[in-house]
Amino acid sequence: MEERVTFESNGNKLSGVLHLPDGLAAGERRPACLVLHGFGSNKDSKACISPARLLEKWGYVALRFDMRGCGESEGPRAHIICLEQVEDTESAVTYLMSRPEVDASKIACAGHSFGAAVSVYAGGVDKRIAAVISSGGWGDGQTKFELQHSKPGAWKKFTETLERGRDERARTGASIKIPRYDIVPIPEGMRGNLAPGSIMEFPLETVESMLAFRANDVVGNIAPRPLLLLHASTDSVTPTEQSIILFQKAGTPTDLHLFADVDHFMFAENNVMVTDIVRTWLKKYLGR
Repeated sequence: MEERVTFESNGNKLSGVLHLPDGLAAGERRPACLVLHGFGSNKDSKACISPARLLEKWGYVALRFDMRGCGESEGPRAHIICLEQVEDTESAVTYLMSRPEVDASKIACAGHSFGAAVSVYAGGVDKRIAAVISSGGWGDGQTKFELQHSKPGAWKKFTETLERGRDERARTGASIKIPRYDIVPIPEGMRGNLAPGSIMEFPLETVESMLAFRANDVVGNIAPRPLLLLHASTDSVTPTEQSIILFQKAGTPTDLHLFADVDHFMFAENNVMVTDIVRTWLKKYLGR
């Protein structure tokens, strides 16, 4: 069953969909999992709907929701700030803990891409999160951007855009808008994976928050809670080395899986190997 829900995060009403598994008895509490969307996306992306429905099928409660400024949630449209999304994730944990169907001691957080970085960071600062799953995530905004803009002239163009934006903001007080693909390049053939309603341009402050965001600094705090890192071995969007470095900085238990036959939007591909690994890992640590 899918139930449309709302909850508050720092004065913003966030919109979500709660997935409740069949066979849930009155008074029974199940393990639960948040499913976080990617950069400027929303809860109706394939990367959110597919894992949420799998989790429901496997017997978990799952919550996918729109971060502030995204989808149907309140907040300044497109004003995406990494640490504010961490705050929204913590608010979602609080909401799940209030639900009578949820075992508050067994709430996991899973995210894709930008949402994966937020999941790791949230797990590193919020001890209520019992387990973390990162799919195609990243741990250091600066090095991520350098690798994403590594083609000849690309890094110069990217940094010149930031300099122009900062100059204009200092002069006028207004923020320039930067197109999505100038921030995070995505091959044309993969752009169909973006959810309908995805944000296509962002203010300078969004890019600055991403540059400064370092899940690497807090990933070690997740231990002894479990962490699962998933990444395409050749990722066309987020450099694979980002998950490798997260693994190197994480504590125990942490598992890293690199997949040769998927790309960045792996949960949209319904790859059996990926889903089997996730299901087995969750059963081991959350007990279903």
